[in-house]
Amino acid sequence: MDAEELLKRYAGKQRDFKGAQLSGVDLKGANLSGIDLQDANLSGADLSQATLKNANLIRANFSRASLIRRKT
Repeated sequence: MDAEELLKRYAGKQRDFKGAQLSGVDLKGANLSGIDLQDANLSGADLSQATLKNANLIRANFSRASLIRRKT
């Protein structure tokens, strides 16, 4: 699944993305509050500045992913 598809589904109120293949996606700055990414593959993804409040990240693969959050 690419970033555009995930964001489209998320905007349509879908929150269950268990096991999603999201390797290398660019989700920089995305608001993904409450998303369920259990067992998802986010290796190499860019999640810098993304909001993951109340997200389920159990067993999600974040190897080589960017999770940088700049202080404001």
